[in-house]
Amino acid sequence: MTKSYVKSPCIMVCHLDENKICEGCFRTEQEIEQWNSLADDAKSEVLRKTYRRYNRMRKAGLTE
Repeated sequence: MTKSYVKSPCIMVCHLDENKICEGCFRTEQEIEQWNSLADDAKSEVLRKTYRRYNRMRKAGLTE
């Protein structure tokens, strides 16, 4: 296995909301489960998705 250069967004606040999205890192349950087996380009795409989720939730007043 090659070394990954993409850091996990996990901040050790592991709590899934009713939509199965972590309230700490904004990854889906599936993304969390698959993280260690993803290639760096796929991890980068997950990070882009988490950023978009965070911004949508923040604008909706669902997170700080």
